[in-house]
Parts: sequence; structure tokens; C-alpha cells
Amino acid sequence: MTDQQRPQTEIDRIAEGWVDEVVRLSPIAATYIGRSESSDRYDDFSLAGHDDALETGRRTLAALEAAVPADDIDRVTQADLGAELRLAQELHDAQWHLRDLNVIASAAQDVRQVYDLMPTETADDWEVIARRLAAVPAALDGYVETLTEGIHRGVVPAARQVREVADQIPRYTAEDGFFATLATEATAGDGALPEALRVELERAATSARAAYDRLAEFLTGPLAHAATETDAVGRELYALHSRRFLGAKIDLDETYEWGLDELARMTAEQEAIAREILPGATVAEAVAHLEKDASRKLIGTDALREWMQETSDRAVAELGRTHFDIPEPIRRLECMIAPTQEGGIYYTGPTDDFSRPGRMWWSVPEGVTEFDTWRELTTVYHEGVPGHHLQIGQAVYNRAQLNSWRRLLAGTSGHAEGWALYAERLMEQLGYLDDPADRLGMLDGQRMRAARVVLDIGVHLGKPRPDGAGTWDADYALEFMRANVNMPDEFVRFEVNRYLGWPGQAPSYKVGQRLWEQVRDDYRAARGDGFSMKEFHKRALDLGGVGLDTLKSALLG
Repeated sequence: MTDQQRPQTEIDRIAEGWVDEVVRLSPIAATYIGRSESSDRYDDFSLAGHDDALETGRRTLAALEAAVPADDIDRVTQADLGAELRLAQELHDAQWHLRDLNVIASAAQDVRQVYDLMPTETADDWEVIARRLAAVPAALDGYVETLTEGIHRGVVPAARQVREVADQIPRYTAEDGFFATLATEATAGDGALPEALRVELERAATSARAAYDRLAEFLTGPLAHAATETDAVGRELYALHSRRFLGAKIDLDETYEWGLDELARMTAEQEAIAREILPGATVAEAVAHLEKDASRKLIGTDALREWMQETSDRAVAELGRTHFDIPEPIRRLECMIAPTQEGGIYYTGPTDDFSRPGRMWWSVPEGVTEFDTWRELTTVYHEGVPGHHLQIGQAVYNRAQLNSWRRLLAGTSGHAEGWALYAERLMEQLGYLDDPADRLGMLDGQRMRAARVVLDIGVHLGKPRPDGAGTWDADYALEFMRANVNMPDEFVRFEVNRYLGWPGQAPSYKVGQRLWEQVRDDYRAARGDGFSMKEFHKRALDLGGVGLDTLKSALLG
């Protein structure tokens, strides 16, 4: 990366304009990237809001396609933003917004989760939160309007997703739930809040709770009665989502067969390491042996967070000296326990000015109090450095070369998650997973990612089961995952429900890793003796977030 400022081009201006439109259309997304001008509002989840987003995207796409690129950076922006805008139109035409409800990444969760990233240091911060809380009812009413139109058109989510999301809502609305706790425990960095503001917060939180309770009534009533019992979305819609999460078009049938082969390879590798841990042991026996090892156990979420932070800080310090050029702002990564209990582990990027650092979040399911370090070490590398934090933080830092869209909003799950799995293997190669138990934990995650390539494509495309006993369904999916991961059943159930309701996202991790490795190998072959792994990583990360087809064309030309 160079510090020399690149002149802004016409395509940069179009991309910057699109970021401004995203901030207007999605105040939730604006909060995630640190834009504060709309922090007291919500996205318009109504039909009119979706139409507005569609028309704005069309205007931006027309301007983008008419522009002439000034250089290679422009060509990447034009290709990648154009692909994103065209796909958004295809998904709208497929009426996905009318059935967009799932257990992890739909408006039902987004409306609540945005508070996790809002500043709370001053009374002014809490006034913004109070105004946003007061906007929850309108946001959820718009969402219900859109889902109701789906009922009228016969375009509805799966009943399983409806039930599971309805079950999540009491955690938000209970007397000791998220919204009540947010209001009653609110304090500013300099002490107690003014009484009038506290009253306003409690009133707004009460209205937010009531709005979520109304959403639950809609879910358990009209939507539950109309929802389909079919979890699969079918090949045509699945192909759209696969492109959405990869930024690449793949052969789904070939990828399914590759997933089966990759799963078998991961299983064999894991079985070999199990015997290394305990001679003659199966994977299950090695896991049982490790689970009895008190030296590898953490008790309580405080101990988990402290261990995550210490592990992350050590990786940043050591890799920053030896294998990567890590700018100072990227060296700060905060490890957090999420205020919810849904079961996910995720990363949120820094704001544009790094005033809010990158954060690694762990949403620990209720009742889970023990954690095994051998399972989780690779997760810290996946979410932190050299995984998501290095990748995303580097893009944010590259202000001199990349426009705001490239640094803050561009990219796909396949690019980000594929890199993170690539990073896990890289840490193994660098010696950070020399302990067989830690390697077993890494392979447990890799095996899980391979298993869900098979599961996700299998369920949604209605493929024959690997055991030959019929076609994939939700019950077999749960059985299949239990056989291929070593995780508490609460995690397994959540994971399977996530795959069933979020088609194409879960395979993007392992398929993304495959595509990253293919690009690297092709890059190595093209350069022969002149190949440098460090130079390859630098060139790739300096692009910022891109779809994987764009990554390939940008690096291999």
C-alpha cells in the first residue's frame, strides 16, 4: 500500500455517492461503518422502502455503467459494484424481501443488534439511543407490512424460521430482557444520566418491547398459518444467493461433490491427529480425553473474554514483527461477549476513523459456562489476526487508494470468510497450531465448514443423502451435523436452523477458502521463481473487499 493520495475519479464519485445512499437507506449499515448522521433512525423495511432502494440502485448502476474507468482501481470498482447492484435487482425481482426472515440475519435481529455498536459514553449518546428506540415500532411495522404482502402473494418464509424467530423475541422483551436492561442500566462515562433522559429511555424501551411483542404475535399468528413447511428454497433462488455470498458463479453440483470429498479428507486428517493425541483413539475418544483436561478449560464468560483478548494481542504483536505489516490503528482489537445468547461468533469492523476498533463478539447460548481452549484457539485467529480483522482493517486503513465503498462496504462473505479459513491454515503452517489438540480444534472447524457445504446445497437443492436413504431434509441435516462436529447441542441446533434459513451463506466459508487457494496457486504459477507469499497477501488485501470473481480477475488479469 502506498500513502500517496490517488486523485478521485468519476467512478470514485459514483461509489462515494452510493455510500451516502446506503447511509440514507440503511441507518443500521451506517452505524456499522461509523456514519452517525442517521443513528437515531432505522431502515424503511416497508414495501415503499424496498422500492426506494431498488430505484436508487438502478440509478447508480446506470451512472456506473456509463462511466469510463481511469485506472485498474476504477475497473475493480466498476466490476464489483456493478455486480452487487445487478444482483440486488435480481433478488428483488425474485421477491426475496417478501420472505426475508431467518434466525440470524434478518430485520428481526438487525433492529436489536445495532445497539451493540452504538456509543454510550455521554448523555448525548443516550439521547440518540432513546430516539432510535422510539423508532423501533415504525421499523417493525414496516417489516410486518412487507411480510404481509408476501402472505398475499404466497411468497413466505419457512415455518421453522418463523417459530425460531418468535422464540428469540422474549429475550428482547422480558422484564429482564435486552430492552428493559438497556434502559435501566444506562449510565454515561461521567456518571448518572439526567432524570428526564432516563424517563425518556424507559418510555422508548417500553415502546420497543411492545413493538417486538406485536411482531411475535404476527409471527405466531398470520405468518405461522401461512408459512411453508418446506425448508428448501430450490435451485434457482439458491443460485442467486450463492452468487450473493461468494461474488462468484460456481457449479453447484460439482461443488457438492467436492464438498463430500473435502469432508472425507478433513475427517481422515482429524482421525490421524486423534490417534496422535491418544494412541488408538477415535476422534470422539480424543475429544473426551481433552474435555477432561482442566488445563485446557475456561470457566465463565469473563475468563473466555480475557483469554480471547490475550491470545489476540499476542498474535497481533508477533505477526506484526514477522509476517505482516500491521499499521498501528489495526493493532487494536477488542474481544467482547455479546449481550445476546443466540450462539454466533462474529466480527464487526472498525469505523472509518478507527475511533471504534474492530471487535470480535461471542454470543454465548444460555447455560453454556465452560469453554475449551483447544476448540477455540483457531477461532481467535479466524476472527482476529490474520483473519477478519487484518483483512477488513487493512481495507479501512487504505484510504489513500480506495474510495469509501471499497473500504467500508464492498466484499462478500466468500471473500471475507474464505480468507479467514485460509488464515487458519496459514497459522498452522506458521507453527501456531503445533499442539495436536489445537490442530484437532482447527480441523473440527474445517470439518464443520466442509460438512455444511454438503448440507446446505443438499437441503436446498433436494439432493440424495450421502447414506442413500432418500433426499436431504431438516431432520437428516441435524443428524448429519451432529455426526460431523464436536459442539454442544445448543450450538448444533442453532447452526442447522441458520443454514436452513440463510441459503448459500454457510458454504461461502469453505468454498471461499477453495477459491482463495486457487487464486494463490494460479498467481504462484504465473510468477514462477518470482512468487512471494507476502507480496501476494499484500496485493490481495490492498484490493479491499471484493467478490471472488473480481479478486481472480484483478490478481490474474
